[in-house]
Amino acid sequence: MSKKAIPDLIDAENPEWTEDDFRRSVPFSGLSESLQAKLRRVRGPGKKPVKVQTAIRFEPEVLAALKSTGRGWQTRVNDVMKEWVAQHVPG
Repeated sequence: MSKKAIPDLIDAENPEWTEDDFRRSVPFSGLSESLQAKLRRVRGPGKKPVKVQTAIRFEPEVLAALKSTGRGWQTRVNDVMKEWVAQHVPG
């Protein structure tokens, strides 16, 4: 498939909305309260994220070795760091 054909395919599968499409659409506020709550997917009380996203730089071979251990490598790094902090940082 040519590069030109790909945008044509995307447009065919997802045409631009017409005035009629906008008139028939239901605004979020027009949905029932229960459906709005499901669509919001708000975390309940006491379910705040317990981890903080950050960036850390590893040497390429270190990162490759960590990733080679499979899914969950970030959690394992966190566990090792937590253990190191417990042993080396006064609490």
